[in-house]
Amino acid sequence: MSNAHSSVAPIDRVMSLRRLVEDALASAIVSGEMAPGELFSAPTLAQRFEVSTTPVREAMLNLEKRGLVEAVRNKGFRVTSMSAEELQDIVDVRLMLEPAAMGRLAGSIDPEELPALRATAGEIVSGARKGDLGAYLTADAAFHNALTAMLGNARLAEIVADLRAKTRLPGLASMLASEELRASALEHLELLELLEAGKGAEAEALMRRHIGHAVGWWAGKPETAAG
Repeated sequence: MSNAHSSVAPIDRVMSLRRLVEDALASAIVSGEMAPGELFSAPTLAQRFEVSTTPVREAMLNLEKRGLVEAVRNKGFRVTSMSAEELQDIVDVRLMLEPAAMGRLAGSIDPEELPALRATAGEIVSGARKGDLGAYLTADAAFHNALTAMLGNARLAEIVADLRAKTRLPGLASMLASEELRASALEHLELLELLEAGKGAEAEALMRRHIGHAVGWWAGKPETAAG
């Protein structure tokens, strides 16, 4: 990204850089690498990413819309906080939607879609193994959003994607190279196997356990063996 220092770069280039910056910052905020209350400015981040301020400002505005940061007059943007109650509310709504969605999807995935899904699940496992939270979270979002979209309900897919994007995982940064992170990553491959085999009840139960990590392992809290 070292050559991108001009705000008059072609639109596709600017948008590509904006997405890269946004994804990197979102991953750092969601995983707890950037703590609630931390302040940052567009010029400082532009230097860090070796880009112009244009894609950085665009990224921060999008992050503000997502509720991950808030504007601070004359200072930049501050990482917002999320209470345990707010996180639980989001998780509760996800539990109402996502497990049932996976139960319905079981046995109906086009076989031609499976290789791409397995590859994305593999990227999640690889990200966990390497301790690359950015890769882990990017692949995780792509995997789950793709599965939900296969149900053909655009409104459901939009709601689930929005809820997932707002879910904070403050304990994730401390889970690097842990057995828990590896186990949660492998659940994506297990889910695919259940969906392919048409095991709806099992897929639903696994998805329920998987989402539960948001208030367990991924929140820096212990879980029982039953998850």
